[in-house]
Amino acid sequence: MNDDNIRWYVVHTYSGYENKVKANIEKVVENRNLHGFIHDIQVPMEEQVEIKEDGKQKVTLKKLFPGYVMIKMIMTDDSWYVVRNTRGVTGFVGPGSKPVPLTEEEVESMGIVENGIELDFEVGDNVQIISGALKDCVALIQEIYVDRRKVSALVNMFGRETPAELDFNQIKIID
Repeated sequence: MNDDNIRWYVVHTYSGYENKVKANIEKVVENRNLHGFIHDIQVPMEEQVEIKEDGKQKVTLKKLFPGYVMIKMIMTDDSWYVVRNTRGVTGFVGPGSKPVPLTEEEVESMGIVENGIELDFEVGDNVQIISGALKDCVALIQEIYVDRRKVSALVNMFGRETPAELDFNQIKIID
């Protein structure tokens, strides 16, 4: 299979179904062993800082493109059928039933993060947790899951090491 055929496509979904569509497609890829055809599925997000009335900051994730999911795949009749017939999907973006792949420039401008991202941390590093229930705790990275954008880490709480799974955007390297 030629890697040149792997392209990013945009799928339109019912509003609010983006994450459900992503999960459903990932499940089908796993069950039907379609890893060779569907490589990555993303719902691009951005951090948004809200300042509450009491002056505290709250960081939330907001969808960059509500109603759309980005899929890196090799377009075949089978892969098209799997995606198109996923519950919540209304169709591919493109004229009629012909999906149009994104250009490299569009991929970069849309904030789609390729799996080959450069990380500023590695296994064995201590990181500061910057959001979530464990905010301000220090964690020791045990494993990195690039495809899921998460790390498995040990957090020292109450004198014992507690495992935690953290998103990349919840941690920062300690200088």
